[in-house]
Amino acid sequence: MSEISSLTHAISVDPYTGERIGHYAFDTDAALDAALQRAKVGYSQWRKVSLGHRSEYLIALANALQANAEAFAQMIAREIGKPITQARGEVSKCVGLCQWYAEHGPAMLAPEATQIEKARIEYRPLGPILAVMPWNFPVWQVLRGAVPALLAGNTYVLKHAPNVMGSAYLLADLFKRAGLPEGVFEVLNVTPEGVTRAINDSRIAAITLTGSVRAGMAIGAQAGAALKKCVLELGGSDPFIVLADADLDAAVKAAVIGRYQNTGQVCAAAKRLIVEDSIVDEFTRKFVEATRALNIGNPLDDATYIGPMARYDLRDELDGQVQATLAEGATLLLGGHKVEGAANFYAPTVFANVTPDMTAFKQELFGPVAAIISARDAEHALALANDSEFGLAATIYTADHALAERMTAALDTGGVFINGYCASDPRVAFGGVKKSGFGRELSHFGVREFTNAQTVWLDRN
Repeated sequence: MSEISSLTHAISVDPYTGERIGHYAFDTDAALDAALQRAKVGYSQWRKVSLGHRSEYLIALANALQANAEAFAQMIAREIGKPITQARGEVSKCVGLCQWYAEHGPAMLAPEATQIEKARIEYRPLGPILAVMPWNFPVWQVLRGAVPALLAGNTYVLKHAPNVMGSAYLLADLFKRAGLPEGVFEVLNVTPEGVTRAINDSRIAAITLTGSVRAGMAIGAQAGAALKKCVLELGGSDPFIVLADADLDAAVKAAVIGRYQNTGQVCAAAKRLIVEDSIVDEFTRKFVEATRALNIGNPLDDATYIGPMARYDLRDELDGQVQATLAEGATLLLGGHKVEGAANFYAPTVFANVTPDMTAFKQELFGPVAAIISARDAEHALALANDSEFGLAATIYTADHALAERMTAALDTGGVFINGYCASDPRVAFGGVKKSGFGRELSHFGVREFTNAQTVWLDRN
């Protein structure tokens, strides 16, 4: 079963009950054209709204989201099986995002002085931004890109994943409740052919995508052919390095959260646990114990930590990767199988003795599967960490901060977290290198990513 089971409709299925909960007809060509026209007209007006007033709209958006937080959390839990406490956390984080940008964002767009007295840089908006977004954080992924883009004066055209169109339409309603003008936030429900049409339409100024490497290659190629800027946040196989002098209990706790939050369906999750030889046995024992203790069940139950995977086809794909890794010689310590029943559960899985030639090392495993890899020392751990086509984030657990800083400088990743698992926060930039994509979201980078840095030079005689 896939999230799209019709040529004419986007369909969402509750991964816990197996019941169809959403059935949304794809937009016609006329509807697509109308949405793009609204975004264009909306942009012509929105760009004239002062930064102060745009900030006020963000506060209204935060208030509206806070007032409807439980409705959003329930929708997220039902559409993708995210445990309800984590869904509530996602919504709360979005409220904070809007508030933070409302307070701090305008300063990031202020005219910037240069070394030439009469020359300055002005940050101007580009126009309607097409956003192709994934399902795993159906509210956060959208707003973390939309909020800074809108603050900069752009309008936002969302093409969400087919299995979370309920969340997409809730977001559209949210913007109306907050009083934002028509055309500032538009939602498309289109096929890949519709996305191609939108990319090539002159009314779209730039494109942002969060998704798979395959999707990023396709969208990036189309954006390049259309000579339009794009930002890509793609897959990851993040290394989580634990050295011999680390606080082992703290490292285990962080590794469990970093690997299994959102049922392991996170691009920047701790997927490859690289542990120094002298402590790998103890780390493995404690990690398996902690994983076995995780509550698995109904995502609407507050006690649940591991919910069903969001899509049945992705569970099948994950199981294929698990079985391939087993056949390649890894040691299975826990799980390794689908859970029988209508619910789309995959048993939390732990591999030991994983080596660089195995599937679990080379590929991204998007689900509740952890791969433990032994390293001889810090230098070997660093080599293993960089031995990947991905470069989203990395974690280092060690008591030697000087060593951690030296390793950080050598890691080919967009982010490094010393003695803490990966997280995104509006105050710092987020993005990757290599096949994890390019461009940055959040912080002042996210605000300026879709702007024209316009040089203004007065009276140059």
